Amino acid sequence: MLAYLIRRLFAAAVMLVVIILVVFSIFFLVPKWAGVDIATSFVGKQADPHAVEAVRQKLGLGDPIYTQVWHFFKGIFVGRTYAGGGDVTHCAAPCFGYSFRTEQAVWPVLTDAFPVTLGLALGAAVLWLVLGVAAGVLSALKRGSLWDRGAMVIALSGVSLPIYFTGLLSLAIFAYGSGLNLIDAQYVPLSNSVSGYLGGMILPWITLAFLYAAMYARITRATMLEILGEDYIRTARAKGLKEQVVIGKHAMRSTMTPILTMLGMDLGALIGGAILTETTFSLPGLGQAVLRAIKNQDLPVILGVTLITSVAVLMANLVVDILYAVIDPRVRLS
Repeated sequence: MLAYLIRRLFAAAVMLVVIILVVFSIFFLVPKWAGVDIATSFVGKQADPHAVEAVRQKLGLGDPIYTQVWHFFKGIFVGRTYAGGGDVTHCAAPCFGYSFRTEQAVWPVLTDAFPVTLGLALGAAVLWLVLGVAAGVLSALKRGSLWDRGAMVIALSGVSLPIYFTGLLSLAIFAYGSGLNLIDAQYVPLSNSVSGYLGGMILPWITLAFLYAAMYARITRATMLEILGEDYIRTARAKGLKEQVVIGKHAMRSTMTPILTMLGMDLGALIGGAILTETTFSLPGLGQAVLRAIKNQDLPVILGVTLITSVAVLMANLVVDILYAVIDPRVRLS
């Protein structure tokens, strides 16, 4: 198990380096090739040419490409010092540069928004994993029953309805339109009030979980039906094992493999920013941050969110690989 873990960690580290290099190339080299002057974007089109040149020198935009890549890469881990035009600024690690619009460091922007998106993703993931898998297993065990048909109809509705529609509908029913005001729809930081945080996040969690739980229920049902027809399941039942043991120990172990694959990708993508959900419920997460950055053409903020998203997907898949090894020992030999 230790050797497998070391191999996966090494592969993740290599992939992280590749991600940083590729993302930097996309966001800094492509505009240059397209004739866009990043220094002008930073100071504004009406700025004095001397100010533009000072910014170009400070950001190192005139350096060779390999030097720019090295400074960017080093800044993430040990920080970076910007010097030019008589002005010296130190950016502490992890340094993702400075916003073109606010001229503030990008990292604090990300750290302010990341806990919101992380809480949204983890809370919704717990709901959709528990509800979706449980509904799928029960539907497979009660195939053709009223429960099976009803659960699959609800699952189909969850997959078909846009997330912004279900979000607005839940707001209308539970927060505003109906007059019930059962839930406070305003976001409150967890550090301020636990009850206020739960009250502001329960609707986003349910809305997001409804979509994903529907997909997980359908996948779980299909996988479980296939596994229940396998020879080793019939053998386990022929040995006289209790049905709870057959389902819980044997069938569920194989069923969880595709579920973990989906969970790793979905959770990683959500940590990158559930834009529609955050927009519907006015949550100050990464999704809102990247929308503002795109609107303002704020390249460093977009770059930072992209890197955070990539790292989140990478880490989620690393956790999935480890869980694979726990569920199926044969994976450790691959």
